[in-house]
Amino acid sequence: MYDFIVALGLVLVIEGLALAVAPAAVRRSAEAIAQLSDSPLRVAGLIGAVLGLALVWIIRG
Repeated sequence: MYDFIVALGLVLVIEGLALAVAPAAVRRSAEAIAQLSDSPLRVAGLIGAVLGLALVWIIRG
């Protein structure tokens, strides 16, 4: 549970930094994502999940 809370905190830090450093780019990205259909979003989500799982698996071994 501790690792999950740390991971959640890191996600919040990264998202917060992105919004603080480049809010206009984040807004444009959100608008572009809203224009996409579900299929590319689903594929991107699955790829991100698999890469994240692989990274955790490699690091935690």
